[in-house]
Amino acid sequence: MEVRGKKVFVGLSGGVDSAVSAALLERAGALVTGVFIKGWYPPGLPCSWAADRRDAMRVAAHLHLPFHTLDASQEYKHGVIDYLLAEYRVGRTPNPDVMCNREVKFGAFYRFAKAQHADLIATGHYVSGSKDQRYFLWAVPKEVLAATLFPLSGMEKAETRALARRFRLPVADKKDSQGVCFLGSISFEDFLQNEFQPTPGSAVTENGECVGIHAGAVLYTIGERIALDRATGGPWYVVAKDIATNELTVAHDRTGKKIQRTDGVPFSQEVWHREAASVTVAQLRYRGPRTAGRVQGNCFFPSETLTELPTPGQSLVFYAGTELAGGGIIDA
Repeated sequence: MEVRGKKVFVGLSGGVDSAVSAALLERAGALVTGVFIKGWYPPGLPCSWAADRRDAMRVAAHLHLPFHTLDASQEYKHGVIDYLLAEYRVGRTPNPDVMCNREVKFGAFYRFAKAQHADLIATGHYVSGSKDQRYFLWAVPKEVLAATLFPLSGMEKAETRALARRFRLPVADKKDSQGVCFLGSISFEDFLQNEFQPTPGSAVTENGECVGIHAGAVLYTIGERIALDRATGGPWYVVAKDIATNELTVAHDRTGKKIQRTDGVPFSQEVWHREAASVTVAQLRYRGPRTAGRVQGNCFFPSETLTELPTPGQSLVFYAGTELAGGGIIDA
């Protein structure tokens, strides 16, 4: 897309990806404005938003860009945190990055940019290659994605770093964030520990044999490899959890005995970017394998035996060949 002369608002997170995105657009002739999005941060836990905002400001100053701070704390608290905690309370496994994109990065930010008469928005997401992040974009409305630029499309991280150094960006050597969207350095487990204060419980095999003690059923997700106290055997993966009894069922692989299924995977809250009939493969988790199959109604029917258990609450993302077709939330 030709961007010369276009008014483009870029979400500057304080990281290298968004900084390079802004630099590339500025060099392409776009009229770039940098926007730092302030989310909601859990009280009592360390957070890095002030330092990230400072880094975003340094990038904008280096590139001579106008700079704004958008307070999206209400959207983040309601649309991401409240949703996340409600799902965990009932034993489901939410995907907060998907909702963060829908409600904040492509929700509140998009509305703010349009109110400021921007033509387009841009982010530092990768939408192909080994870091492909389209799995997290399925819930963003089609019209918003159509008004979004992804300057890093087709790049690998090493290329982004090299560009950051070539442009002499002040965040060129900043480490990547490993936390959930807007939680920064706070680990998911620390956040859940702080919210739920879970108690240890038993981990049992599918035959009912106790093989160790876990830190609290609410902390784990189906398919996750876990370290157990007083463990016997192993490795152990979660194949079921019971929040009411605080018990985990574990097996030596991600599927246990339950994977003998080729019936449909039900989903809801779907968003489509292409016709459902165009779907050729689906992905049950980020970095997970893509499984061939078809969509009929609100079920995905794999054409091969699944290699992992569907996890209620997680995103089921559909592709037409290599193109994002849509997605939904796994119901069972």
